[in-house]
Amino acid sequence: MTELLTQAQNDFAQAVLAGLSQPQKVVPARFLYDKRGSELFEEITRLPEHYLTRTETALLEKHASEIAELAGDETVVVEFGSGSSAKTPLLLAAVRPAVYIPVDISADFLAEAAKGMAAAHPGLRVVPVAGDFTLPVYLDSIAGDAPRLGFFPGGTIGNFGPSGAVDLLRSFAATLGRGARLVIGMDPRKDPSILIAAADDPQGLMKAFNLNLLHRINRELGGTIEVDGFTHKAIWNDPLGRLELHLEATRDLDFTVAGRPFAMQAGETIHTENSYKYRFEEIQLLARAAGWEPVAAWGDTDGLFSLQLWSAAKERIEP
Repeated sequence: MTELLTQAQNDFAQAVLAGLSQPQKVVPARFLYDKRGSELFEEITRLPEHYLTRTETALLEKHASEIAELAGDETVVVEFGSGSSAKTPLLLAAVRPAVYIPVDISADFLAEAAKGMAAAHPGLRVVPVAGDFTLPVYLDSIAGDAPRLGFFPGGTIGNFGPSGAVDLLRSFAATLGRGARLVIGMDPRKDPSILIAAADDPQGLMKAFNLNLLHRINRELGGTIEVDGFTHKAIWNDPLGRLELHLEATRDLDFTVAGRPFAMQAGETIHTENSYKYRFEEIQLLARAAGWEPVAAWGDTDGLFSLQLWSAAKERIEP
């Protein structure tokens, strides 16, 4: 565990130093989710403006039995970026796996969630894996030869650009192996005002979530960033089909991170997150480009969210 935490901190430092050295400063979105960030995001999911969680939960309540029937028997459930695993019980109740493997980068938050899941399901073997779910994870010693069902809810795939999403989905295929299935939540394109309202709530939780990244940099990397010199900014980038989160400097700032000096002018931003929104045909193309074959899809009547079930594509010879 110590080696994993040391590696995670090294990755964080390298990503922050490299990202702040670019003309458009950036920190990868996965680093928003330390323990405090994960706790804040769980609060965000309960906001009235945050349509994703309640819509996806309703879809799982309605269609989990169909998913279980299509997934097959004696399945091992592997959840990527599990967080608190709030929606997972709906899937587990229907699939009834012997083993549940949550994978998350936030080791502390993961351990707490896994403990709660094991207590709520006495007959279920819960094996948490702390690590970067964007990389293939070796699970044979845990899952054996049992068929695997991946679970990637929340529309998190939208945090990755198209090429990054393809790479991630290929990594999932490598982790899950032949014959695997994947349940994935997709957040389709919709009225940008709905997206902005969810990303810049009047309660200020998204602002706190975004600014928490700066507190983490100060705490873990010896940063001297004046957090009150930044504000939260959410914008819709229509040509790229994505919602963007930024931390905007409200005044000229000088600070250090890990002993290295940086400067920002008022109005300059640190780009912290993207959330790509895909049309139906783009979802199909994304799946096939990554080696998955769409099997079924379920959506709400307002077109707010979609649950997809894909199967690992069989290898075949093509011209």
